[in-house]
Amino acid sequence: MSELGSIDNPVKFKDQDFDALLQKCLKSAAVFSDTVFAANQSSLGVPVDPDPKKAVKWLRPKEITSNAVFVEGTMGTTDICQGQLGNCWLLAALSCLTMHPTLFVKVVPSGQSLSESYAGIFRFRFWQYGEWVEVVVDDRLPVREGRLLFSYSRTTNEFWSALVEKAYAKLIGSYGSLKGGIISEGMEDFTGGIAYSLPVSSRPPHMLWRAITAALARSNLLSCFIHAASVKEIGTVTSEGLIKGHAYAITDTDKVQRASEVVLLLRLRNPWGFVEYCGPWSDKCKDWDVVDNAQKARLELVKAEDGEFWIGIEDFCRLFNTVEMCSVNPESMSGEASDDTASPSWTLSSHQGTWVPMCSAGGSRRYPRSFWKNPQFQMVLSEKDVDDYDYGEEEEGEEGDGEDDEVGVVVAPGNKTEKQGEKKKKCTVLVELLQKYRRQKDKVNFLYIAFHIYQVPPELQDKPGSLDQQFFSNNRPVARSGKYRGIRSVWRKVHLEPGSYVILASTYRPNQQGEFFLRVYTKTSNIQGFQDFPCTNNYSVMVMSKPVLPEDQFRVQKWYDEKAGSDDRVNAVQFMNLVNSVLEKDYELPLETCRQLIFGEDTGGRGRLSRAQAEKLLTSLRNLQSIFFQFDEDSSGTMSPFELTLALNAAGVDCDNVVVQLLWERFGAGEQYLPFYGFVSCVARLQVLFDLFELETNPEVKDKGINAWLLKLLAV
Repeated sequence: MSELGSIDNPVKFKDQDFDALLQKCLKSAAVFSDTVFAANQSSLGVPVDPDPKKAVKWLRPKEITSNAVFVEGTMGTTDICQGQLGNCWLLAALSCLTMHPTLFVKVVPSGQSLSESYAGIFRFRFWQYGEWVEVVVDDRLPVREGRLLFSYSRTTNEFWSALVEKAYAKLIGSYGSLKGGIISEGMEDFTGGIAYSLPVSSRPPHMLWRAITAALARSNLLSCFIHAASVKEIGTVTSEGLIKGHAYAITDTDKVQRASEVVLLLRLRNPWGFVEYCGPWSDKCKDWDVVDNAQKARLELVKAEDGEFWIGIEDFCRLFNTVEMCSVNPESMSGEASDDTASPSWTLSSHQGTWVPMCSAGGSRRYPRSFWKNPQFQMVLSEKDVDDYDYGEEEEGEEGDGEDDEVGVVVAPGNKTEKQGEKKKKCTVLVELLQKYRRQKDKVNFLYIAFHIYQVPPELQDKPGSLDQQFFSNNRPVARSGKYRGIRSVWRKVHLEPGSYVILASTYRPNQQGEFFLRVYTKTSNIQGFQDFPCTNNYSVMVMSKPVLPEDQFRVQKWYDEKAGSDDRVNAVQFMNLVNSVLEKDYELPLETCRQLIFGEDTGGRGRLSRAQAEKLLTSLRNLQSIFFQFDEDSSGTMSPFELTLALNAAGVDCDNVVVQLLWERFGAGEQYLPFYGFVSCVARLQVLFDLFELETNPEVKDKGINAWLLKLLAV
């Protein structure tokens, strides 16, 4: 069987198995009703209309029209029309998809029908952060006043596009979650490819036309839009019949002969299904009168208000601002035609990660004390490759509402004066960072994100663990994604010298919760991976080896003489009082922490400490307090959780970021600062687990290593 998450073995969304559900329905002669995405207001995710006449009903296709079909004839760009939902970005991407049958059947599996083996159940597949997911839906669709509320087909008895929209709404959370977006989101989720923007002004019109033509030939998805200068401008129609801030699908290119002139054309489609361009080469323009019928037949010119129209490349460049492209593989991202079949293949490495507040969400370089705590990923480039210069491939990201990166960051790969020949001597790398699950239910909340790439010098390449604050303070990135942007994904294709690198993924501001997916494409023989290393423990050397202070020895002896029971031992409450009489006031320990320390000792199961054990623990606590002092800058008895790794290191404990993140989740989640007793609890828990691992005799456990052991038991 194919790997789980592949297109041939997709992950079953919400564990709903299409085949099993279909057979159950057919056997019982019942139509499927989805309880996961029910026919109710929650699934709509839009406000209720107070007018009773506009109440929404959920109807199946044959309840809407008796001759309903899944698809009428063949699927095409004009099948899709936008309803009462601001999701032109999604529908434009779907229009693009219909132009590529091999990509289309990945999303819309063949063999689905409203007649043969009908059971009211349908399935669709979408790419989600590294894996394909199959979403099952019933065919109840929202209807208002007899018409489909959202997406519909110009062929009124056809329903495939409305069902794709419903499946995607279920995947995201609701129909309302689809309002407002960037077309690259839809393109990536329909193909698993990488979407990127190309400014129309980046090249001359005839070169742009060639790039678009080549991209379409390579099965790239393409769209375009006109920037709106303000929110008020979004949706306004220009004098040429074009809509600002609105996504159009680019569905074809062609050329026509007009007298001695060759005119380069693009075919665009408005997802609304109406409101068309009315300038030169539009449907009803007289320019077509001088074009012979053979050429018009080849272009399949249809003079109808169907949302699809032709436009000359010169006018396109004058009226539009940005072209969005989505490449299924990095080799097709240049946008130029190429006969090179000997180019090296690409290797994909992907990583799932999280930004945890007060732990691994360190923010941008403007926060140097925490920036280094962001998730780090290792990349080793060993083999140079030949990669032609891709025009526009290293453009900086657009400004993100003032969320700028540091001023003056030197970005080596962005040097436009570098010669193409020099680029060929380097390693080609394409990195994309996507934030996950930010479009949920009735809100969209994208964080401002970016990634930075740093070269690791030889003297640090064998050093275990993540790079520290000093490294990032003393070194500048050799590449970055651009300015922090509040969109789902940022990417960049760069050319780097062979060597060792680290990719650091971050949000603009620290302590912002989020999950992300990082994918890195490199040419064959180059590798990437986590900076993974086994946790080590030298606590006994760094903390426990120091001798007991005479005054502490005297205090313990006196305390035991006065408080100890007949067994010459003290309980947790008595030990707490002893410890807190020695420690600074802001560093006092609660009873639970003292119990934890006692049960870390060999007490024979009695939970009571001997004099020697009390002396040892008191000395260790003094030493831990001295370590904690280094990171308690305001003498408040707390420290920033971002310093937990350094504090553990000072105590002789070296843990990778994943373990430290779980430590914080276990002992400090929800707090802004880590108190001294929290630090003591972290250390005490680790010591017990390190000791238990040493005593473990199971070979399977030993083979998995100390990190797996800690991750399993820290959560207990």
